[in-house]
Amino acid sequence: MFESLEAKGFQVQFHSYARAILKVDFPEAVDELVAALSEATIPIEEIIAGGGGEHPGTQRLRKALTRLRWPKFTFEVTRLINGEAKESQSHEIDHVRTFDNGARIALEIEWNNKDPFYDRDLENFKRLHADGAISIGIIVTRGKALQDSMRDLVRRFVDERQIQTLEELKEWGYEPTAKQ
Repeated sequence: MFESLEAKGFQVQFHSYARAILKVDFPEAVDELVAALSEATIPIEEIIAGGGGEHPGTQRLRKALTRLRWPKFTFEVTRLINGEAKESQSHEIDHVRTFDNGARIALEIEWNNKDPFYDRDLENFKRLHADGAISIGIIVTRGKALQDSMRDLVRRFVDERQIQTLEELKEWGYEPTAKQ
């Protein structure tokens, strides 16, 4: 499962019983995820251009998942005491795949993930799973291998184009901040 993605350099990790749940209960979802992620591209030019809103690669992945019936979804969880609503929380999830039997898989995309967001996503998935709202949660993020090779990728980009100054980098959309 996911071997074709791993062959392309994706890192795939499973926690708890996620592998078994996906393999046995959601083979269609696995096929959809492989299809969407196989199409995912991140040209070096987009990495060089950097920040300013949602990354174009993330936008393309969102569109691919939405086409495969993984829309944005908001869960509303309300605590009732004697039929009276006492507490309510909502969780907006990037993509949720709902199946004919009512089962759901939640997926968050965090391209430039920061620890607080990752922890928030995990806690949301944990609560939604405990409440019976989702069967499994998936986080798609930039892997360690890509992160670790980022400096080399940028260096190769600069060398291949014989870029010598920051001004030349600006032609590719790179606008450094004062701190950079």
